[in-house]
Amino acid sequence: MHIKENDQIPNADVFVMENGEPIKKNTQTLLKDKKVVIFGLPGAYTSVCSAKHLPGYVNMFDQYKKKGIDHIICISVNDPFVMSAWGKEHNVENKILMIGDPFLNFTKGIGADVDKSARGLGIRSNRYTMLVDNLKIIKLQEEADTGSCEISAAENFIKLV
Repeated sequence: MHIKENDQIPNADVFVMENGEPIKKNTQTLLKDKKVVIFGLPGAYTSVCSAKHLPGYVNMFDQYKKKGIDHIICISVNDPFVMSAWGKEHNVENKILMIGDPFLNFTKGIGADVDKSARGLGIRSNRYTMLVDNLKIIKLQEEADTGSCEISAAENFIKLV
């Protein structure tokens, strides 16, 4: 990743589902004046993402709220329909905002894009978690490999919040 702590979040368009429709949102508008945890991952329904990364943040939602976090955001290069369906399967309810970055606007903007074509996945996101306060990256943990979820995992990242 080329983005680092103390950098500003890039201005990028992403998508969320609202009332059954994909809605374009701008990252700077979405994150302005908010303290958020954003975790990025290679893809909805992939093994480590489904078994550890997303469930960890769902399970630790209350602990993050107690630390003053306004929102927890899950972002992947999937479309917003897939992100919404995956979130429903994991009972994210209003705990996690599921964001689709199908055109990699945000992912490339922070330099998290990785080529997983050899595994049949195409260009994906590396696995990371960041704490953002009013558009400024306060803490950033990026995994060395997309198949690993240790320093970016909810139970470990909370120690940095």
